[in-house]
Amino acid sequence: MTARPFVHLHCHSHYSLLDGASSLDKLVARAVDHGMNALALTDHGNLHGALQFYRKCKTAGINPILGYEAYIAPGSRRQKDAGNMRDSSYHLTLLAQNHTGFTNLIKMASAAYLEGFYFKPRIDRELLEQHHEGIICLSGCASSELSRTLLRRSGGDDKDWDEAIEICQWFHRLFGDRYYLEIMNNGAEIQRLQMEGAVEVARRVGLPLVTTCDTHYVDPDDAEAQDVMLCINTGKYRTDTSRMKMDGNQYYLKSPAEMYAAFPECEDAVARTQQIADLVDIDLELGKRHFPTYALPKEKSAGDYLRELCLQGLLERYAGDEKMVSSGQLVPRILERLDRELDVINRLGFANYFLIVWDFVRYARENDIPATARGSGVGALVCYALYLSHVCPIKFDLLFERFLDENRLEAPDIDIDFCKERRTTIMRYVKDKYGEQNVAQIGTFGTLAARAAIKDVGRALGVPLARVNQVTGMVPDDLGITLDKALQKSEDLRSTYDGDPEIRELIDLALKIEGLARNVGTHAAAVVIADKPLTEYVPLARVSGKQDIITQWSMNDVEDAGLLKMDFLGLRNLTILAKAVDLISQTTGQRVDPHQFPLDDPDTFALLCRGETKGIFQMESGGIRDLLQRMKPDHFRDIIATNALYRPGPLEGGMVDDYVAVKHGEQEAEYKHPVLKEVLKETHGVMVYQEQVMRILNRLGGIELASAYTCIKAISKKKEDVINRSREQFISGSVDQGLRESDACETWELIIKFAGYGFNKSHSTAYALIAYQTAYLKAHYPVEFMAALLSSDIPGRNFKRKDALVEHLEDCHRMQIEVVPPDVNTSDVDFAVGDGKIFFGLSAVKGCGGTAAESLVDTRRQNDRFTSIFDLCERVDPTSCNRATLETLIKAGACDSLGARRAQMLYVLDRAIQSGAAAAADRRSGQKSLFGGLDIDDNDPAEQVSMPDVAELEERERLLLEKEVLGFYLTSHPLAEHAENLATYCSHTTGELSSLRDKTTVMMGGMLSAVKLARTRKGDKYANFDLEDMEGSIRCILWPTDFEVSGHLIQNDAILFIRGSIDRRGGGDEANLIVNELVPLDELQSRYTSGVVIRVNELEHGTEMLPKLHEVLRAYPGDCQLRLYLLLADGMGVCLQSDVMQIDVAPEMRQRVDELLGTGNFKLLTSSSAGSPRRNGSRRIPSPVQ
Repeated sequence: MTARPFVHLHCHSHYSLLDGASSLDKLVARAVDHGMNALALTDHGNLHGALQFYRKCKTAGINPILGYEAYIAPGSRRQKDAGNMRDSSYHLTLLAQNHTGFTNLIKMASAAYLEGFYFKPRIDRELLEQHHEGIICLSGCASSELSRTLLRRSGGDDKDWDEAIEICQWFHRLFGDRYYLEIMNNGAEIQRLQMEGAVEVARRVGLPLVTTCDTHYVDPDDAEAQDVMLCINTGKYRTDTSRMKMDGNQYYLKSPAEMYAAFPECEDAVARTQQIADLVDIDLELGKRHFPTYALPKEKSAGDYLRELCLQGLLERYAGDEKMVSSGQLVPRILERLDRELDVINRLGFANYFLIVWDFVRYARENDIPATARGSGVGALVCYALYLSHVCPIKFDLLFERFLDENRLEAPDIDIDFCKERRTTIMRYVKDKYGEQNVAQIGTFGTLAARAAIKDVGRALGVPLARVNQVTGMVPDDLGITLDKALQKSEDLRSTYDGDPEIRELIDLALKIEGLARNVGTHAAAVVIADKPLTEYVPLARVSGKQDIITQWSMNDVEDAGLLKMDFLGLRNLTILAKAVDLISQTTGQRVDPHQFPLDDPDTFALLCRGETKGIFQMESGGIRDLLQRMKPDHFRDIIATNALYRPGPLEGGMVDDYVAVKHGEQEAEYKHPVLKEVLKETHGVMVYQEQVMRILNRLGGIELASAYTCIKAISKKKEDVINRSREQFISGSVDQGLRESDACETWELIIKFAGYGFNKSHSTAYALIAYQTAYLKAHYPVEFMAALLSSDIPGRNFKRKDALVEHLEDCHRMQIEVVPPDVNTSDVDFAVGDGKIFFGLSAVKGCGGTAAESLVDTRRQNDRFTSIFDLCERVDPTSCNRATLETLIKAGACDSLGARRAQMLYVLDRAIQSGAAAAADRRSGQKSLFGGLDIDDNDPAEQVSMPDVAELEERERLLLEKEVLGFYLTSHPLAEHAENLATYCSHTTGELSSLRDKTTVMMGGMLSAVKLARTRKGDKYANFDLEDMEGSIRCILWPTDFEVSGHLIQNDAILFIRGSIDRRGGGDEANLIVNELVPLDELQSRYTSGVVIRVNELEHGTEMLPKLHEVLRAYPGDCQLRLYLLLADGMGVCLQSDVMQIDVAPEMRQRVDELLGTGNFKLLTSSSAGSPRRNGSRRIPSPVQ
């Protein structure tokens, strides 16, 4: 401790969420550098960082002071009528003195969100009265109730001080000698005025003063980063004059000497910080469990009941398998494995945990909610016995020790996937069983990753968006990439940083805020369950705009607090399986069970070998489809391996190539010892799984399985001491097993290399089963499977870009499955199946999701088909199916069966809606219809309202409307009439770009959309747009130089030809196209046609056709080549090029040749400047017309 003691009692970290520019690590490290023996954390309105801060301080050897700067309502926290943020709350600094105080902080911080949120999470005096025990209270900054009162005073009369004194006395009565008047001096005038008042009040009332620094960052030069974060927080530009900002650069973590210098007349108040810090003694008892208790049957322990359930489950699962069950009893090896696992579980005290998981999975099974474990828990026989997982760990050689062993004190982690649509049902069951107050979802923090930091800083600095996007595009698309690494890896980014001062400033500021917390969200799966209300252990909150209650702490902190964390994951593919099973039941009358599918089905493996895996779990990407076609899987273990091999490490390390080569007999696997052959034979000599490495360490090196997993983790984390100990033991054990020492050393090096790549086999096996089940359904029940798949695509629809639903519709076309277009008279809410066809789901139409489609379908089912747009509007509920929905349905062609043209229905739609409203009013008043008393058939065509004589929409307009509401063109495609022309001149389509390298030159054609014009920092104009062809789209950019030449051609829906180069600077599969030239279609022939080839078939045309052809061609002299392809009667073909005649490729000439020879005998030759051919890298050589 320093000679003149001081401790910071008012510090903000990045968990103040865009109002603090320091990480916890930097704060703690700087406090240690200053020689301080304690440090406080007081983030704005939350305890997000409290537990992390506690651990970091303990590790650094200083006393953690846990607190927060609370927002306190002027009156009741439940009163929410202040009208603006400033009037809605004051600030107050609260510090926990002991464990009781911290618990009270947790309760108040939770109530602030759950009960008092209004602009900010607010407490009130009522909560302070209930939860003040163990809390030290500082009066607060310049925004506190006391400070604002002091700053309002108008003179020096005693009456001007009465209100301030009354406030102090209230807090002093409540907190006693734990209440202090807080003063600050960061160079702000408002602080000087507040300090004058606080010193005078302290003198009059006799209360102690204490100095704080309102620390928001660590170093003075971080002030600019803090200012930018405030701009991000408030949505302002740095140049805005009226925005919120902090004056100067003095809000940093000052040294004790600097604090004494800032308060020359209040040195006692500076020293008092140490006295307060010495009062704080918090022991959070981390690691103590607060798990809920499963309600056991009478007179049974958790261990006994768990064993009973396991025995029952295994007998059910192994029924009929003589290798596993003999004479109605489990065979010894099964019982030995089960007892070994249960022994570890019971000794670690986790039997209750397994019963809790079993219980909600049991509930899922009883309610037909698909569920399966993922991760290392799949390696436990106990999990298989309890129906948590569905692959037998004995049959697939999965290791319990990869999941749990006696050395691991943390709770096991059993992640359960549920049907995505019914996950909330399980959540509700758990809340009902254990108590609403005992269950919550876990919070998570969105951080400023590399690209996000650039974008946010760029916005705050006012850098043009296009320029910011250009810079972010230079950041490599590597997982977890940092700006430092991006500057090292990207030459473009480094050169821009070095050469552009504006971008240098942007990136320097982004580097300072990178990795800091930006916002709070809800973890996608994690749920916490406690034995008491959660506010006894963890602060709670709500995400802004939502009602879900979440923890203020992240997942690791929640577990460290001793709470039970469960992952309830929603897996879309389980929903697809469930939907497909339901559809199969509807169409066949039989209910299939995916868990009973044979794992050696030839049709399923044939489908996988062909790479036809669109919609197959984890096997949809182009890369993995290529791998399947190379691998030719013919056994379930190949599918397990595929999941594990298709990752960057194995792909780059050559493991995939070795696996495929050995599998197909193209190379021999090398095994230096029989144990290696036994362990690695299933993966053709390649170390694919962590479990294989564990087996080798155990069986060859003599290392216990539990220690083997510890070794693997040490290798991945580069813990040299553990690695070296394991190396010695492995080599010694291997030599004892008969392996030469040199071979043992070589094997160890392989382990070091591949342990980092090794994948969790348990997880891979669990997911391989889902992949196989979906592939089986696609192979045997393709219509039902694709309908289920399409239905699952609906929630994620993107109508501006080609989405998964459109891709899967294309797969249906490839599979020759008819998809009936949307129709209000035949479509269901989701995609349905009938007569071997798929019927388009109405909820897949833009704006028709939810109640709209349901209302329409329900109405039709109750009262038969709709006969006209008027009939539809009169019968459907207008509150569910409004005008926008009806217009969308017409545009989508879903009303074509109503007997009118789309243009007519759009024209009369308002009148039809009015008619429907009148009919609804009649129904409410008891009248059947306008002619309720007459015997008139409302469905008689003669009585139908006549439609106006309105011409149908032009084809182009009709197609664009279809694309708008369906995401694809239904009846045709705007490019269809240009397809032949584009095919002639284009080198590639959008569907062929994934395999092209960066900067590859391409020629493409299509329609422009999403056009956006912008200017560079220098004011030069450029354009971004999408180029869409019949296979997809790609984002294009036309830079200023080329924009000057071709910019006038850019407009939405224009059909153009583009020469450009692939841009993959962002990395990954995504690519952009840098445009060098734009060409209207009518100029293609003149600019890129080098000649023609004309086919003459001797059998079809005869030799007399040649003079006639010559007569036609000589009438069109020009400068293009002429080639003839003569297909002779004996089947031989001869290609001739004329050295004498050159022609003009005029439309009239082509028409005359077609009339003479018939269509299909004339082909254009394009010039070499038209780019590379499709599918290979050399210049396209025209082949004879086929």
